[in-house]
Amino acid sequence: MIEMSLENINGIEVIHAAPAGKRQQPLPTIFFYHGYTSSKEVYAYFAYAFAQAGFRTIAPDAAMHGARFNGDDTQRLSHFWEILKSNIDELPAIKQHYQQAGLIDGERIGVAGASMGGMTTLGALARYPWVSVAADFMGSGYFTSLARQLFPPLEAGRQISPAELERRLSPLADYELSHQLAKVANRPLLVWHGEADDVVPAAESVRLVQELKAQELDGNLTYVTEPGIGHKITPTALALGARFFGEHL
Repeated sequence: MIEMSLENINGIEVIHAAPAGKRQQPLPTIFFYHGYTSSKEVYAYFAYAFAQAGFRTIAPDAAMHGARFNGDDTQRLSHFWEILKSNIDELPAIKQHYQQAGLIDGERIGVAGASMGGMTTLGALARYPWVSVAADFMGSGYFTSLARQLFPPLEAGRQISPAELERRLSPLADYELSHQLAKVANRPLLVWHGEADDVVPAAESVRLVQELKAQELDGNLTYVTEPGIGHKITPTALALGARFFGEHL
């Protein structure tokens, strides 16, 4: 049995899931991030599964998503990468809220996410030493290169100049993994990807795994792929995530 509710943290609506009867106890806590043009509700099955496994799970809406969406699809489709960055920037305050409330068991803090949420996970793992365990589902840690093909920044739905593109993407450089692989290598990391992904190519995860191995930084890495699977979460992936946190968090 689990308990799930909606909460508002600093203007950000979140789903809060916990094992039944343990909501007010300190628990190992996972922050889960949903995918692009989706919402915390659509991905609530992760919160449910993680809570069933004994974890408090906090699943926020990203900017321009869910309860934070104003209905302007053009604006949202023009700002994928800014939304991703804001996810990473907003995490410390959300974490602090539950920490100050005494609801997190010590330093047992995990981050997970799918697609844009997987990218959020990798960026957060690199940026915040207090993330103990991370699980990236069908994401990427190579933001500035991927942004030239996947949802490139636009202005009012129109292409922007090369100079403006560089200006819009430059803040991502500090967040991506290409220059800081060692920062994601010292804690348990799960990377899962469907091999037939036609949105975020599985090659993004292959690149990360290969670069970690080339630098002998893969000691804490768990890498799993599923053949024939596109850009979606499978029951196998969901169970794997719960089991991974059960072993490491």
